[in-house]
Parts: sequence; C-alpha cells; structure tokens
Amino acid sequence: MTDSSVTRAFKTLDDMGDVRGKRVLVREDLNVPMADGKVSDDTRFRATLPTVTELSDKGAIVLILAHFGRPKGMRNPDMSLALLTRPYETVLGRPVQFVDYDGAADAMANLQPGDVAILENTRFNAGEEKNDPAFAAELAALGDLYVNDAFSAAHRAHASTEGLAHLLPAFAGRAMETELDALDKALGNPEHPVAAVVGGAKVSTKLDVLKHLVARVDHLIIGGGMANTFLAARGVDVGKSLCEHELTGTAEEIFAAAEQANCTIHLPYDVVVAKEFRANPPVRTVNVHEVAADEMILDVGPAATEALADVLKNCRTLVWNGPLGAFETPPFDTATVALAKTAAALTKSGSLVSVAGGGDTVAALNQAGAADDFTFVSTAGGAFLEWMEGKDLPGVAALSR
Repeated sequence: MTDSSVTRAFKTLDDMGDVRGKRVLVREDLNVPMADGKVSDDTRFRATLPTVTELSDKGAIVLILAHFGRPKGMRNPDMSLALLTRPYETVLGRPVQFVDYDGAADAMANLQPGDVAILENTRFNAGEEKNDPAFAAELAALGDLYVNDAFSAAHRAHASTEGLAHLLPAFAGRAMETELDALDKALGNPEHPVAAVVGGAKVSTKLDVLKHLVARVDHLIIGGGMANTFLAARGVDVGKSLCEHELTGTAEEIFAAAEQANCTIHLPYDVVVAKEFRANPPVRTVNVHEVAADEMILDVGPAATEALADVLKNCRTLVWNGPLGAFETPPFDTATVALAKTAAALTKSGSLVSVAGGGDTVAALNQAGAADDFTFVSTAGGAFLEWMEGKDLPGVAALSR
C-alpha cells in the first residue's frame, strides 16, 4: 500500500473501496519488443504486476486494455494480443485469459472474482486513436471501474487512455501513481537547487524542453550535439561538429531567458574531439576554443565533467534527459557514465532526488550501471518529453479529481 496523500490531484487504488466482483478495466502498456516471435524484453510486463496482482488479490475481475504495434485501425494477426497472453501469464504467475471483441460481454460474464484477462489490441478498432465516444462507450460497457496504469501512453488522447476516464470512476494504477509522484518531486514541487541535464543531437527536438526548464531549474546542463549550437552562439568555432547554425539566434533567446530567470546554463569548456566518428578513433582533449576545422566534438572533457559533478553536489533535485556525448560509440560515453555515477552516488547517500527518462537516457544510465540507484527512471519516451515541456498529458488530466 502506498500513502494516498490529500495533495494528490488524482485517485489511486487506495480510493477504490471494495472491488470484489467488480469488473475493472486496466489500461496497461504491453507494447513489448519481439525478436523471432518471442518477447525480447519483459520490462513493461513487470511494471504492470503491482496493479494487476493487487486488484486480482482483492477479488476484482481484471480486464487489461492495451495496444501492440501500429495496426492503424485494422486487424493484423501479427499484432494480436493473443500472442502476448501466454508470455504475460508466465510473468504474472497466474492464469490469464484472452478476450476478443466478439463475445467480450459474454466472456466477462463468465469470469470469476480474481480472474485476469487481456482484451484484443485496442488499436484494431479505428475508434481508439480517434478517441471515438462510441468505441469508448463500448469499452466502458465491459467494466464498472477504470484504472490507467500506462503513463507511457498518457500523452495520447485515445479512447482507452482518455475517453474511458470520463465514463467510469477513474483511478491511477500503482505504476502511474509512482511515475506521477516522482515527476512531481522532480519539477512539480521540487526541493531547490534543481539541476537539469538535457542532451541529444539537435536543439530543434528539445526547444520546448529548454524553454520550459530555464524558468524552473537553477542549473541547466546542456550536452550532446545540441551543446555545439549553444557554443556556436557564443562565438566558438566548433569545426565540423554537428551544429544547427541556423538556431544560434534561438540559443541566444534561451540564454536571455535563463539570465532573467536566474538559471545558470552550463556548457562544456573542454571537449573530446576526433577527425572521424567511429569507435575508438585517435582523439584529443582540448579547450573549446582549440577545436580544429577538421575536428568534431564528440564528448564533454574531464575538467568540465568534474565541474558538473560539483554542481550536482550542491543540488537537491536532478532531472535528466539525454546523454552528454555520443555515448553509443566508445570512448565518447566517458562523460555520461562519470556524471551518471556521481548522480547515483549522491542519490544513494540521500542528498539528491534524481529522475531520468527517455530511451537514450535509460540506455546510457544502464550502461553506467547507475539506473538502479536513481530515485526514478521513466521508460516513457514521448510522454516523459512532453512532461518536461510542461504540456498537459491528456491521460493524466482525465484522472484529475
């Protein structure tokens, strides 16, 4: 059981009352990767266990709603959730039935308290992605209560993620609750000073994030290829580094907004450069003003990495999205790994609340062996990014009391 504090804007499983014999529709994310017809990573399955197990143990009749792949409103046998029912049953450790749309009402009538079933891919119906009221009503007729446990799909206003929440009493599942609580600690009501690490190849993909963060954090650490655009805006010749020269004006606007908001922007002052982008090429570490015309910046240098570690030591909260260098290619993962280890150690010692998210970020933290020590690592890609942009997520907004 988790603390259902009065400050929450949403109801949780603690607010549901007696669910024995009640039909509970639970929106989960079962969109797992497959290889050779087998589930290659069951992380998303495991994330559903606290909610599904708790409801089943309390005698609810649980019907899981989920999508799989992009069938675009058409039936596609390769994307049927029937393929995931047995693998999911193995992870859940109790029987799971598969329910198709045809005869779904009869199937639900035959389920007993504690039973768990998975409904066919919600995206087989064209009404799902259109948030069609008729399809939402069709789903609602199968249940008495609705639980959204899929934060990763919360940025989509679909029938099963948003429409249903208006038709049945709606609650956040345990995974959704954990995610929303962590995000609230990171940017909603964080303890200051707050630092944000934002990396990635291009400024253009993170513009909204950067503009939103400068007003909310005390320290903005910019890494990856996007740091080159900010360096160029400051008059640094970045050689043949990845750089969006056409966005230097936008970078200047972000510098100005940061200054107004009393947010310090941190850019690397020493960098690791190479003449070609491949694994383990000849490299040198130079001051940013010494990058040659035929060199590219591929990682943050050791002196700047150490200075960034000192910044984190004086912060109470950290939000992280994106690597500092081209981390997939050695040795350009060095700065990301070093700073991730610092953040993990500070979190473990209790001095830092650290929240990270986004595909590349999760991979980078796993590579550093630091993910387990972060306060929270979100596996949601698009939803995490939209949250960092300060956008309302339809699936979350629909759960508001």
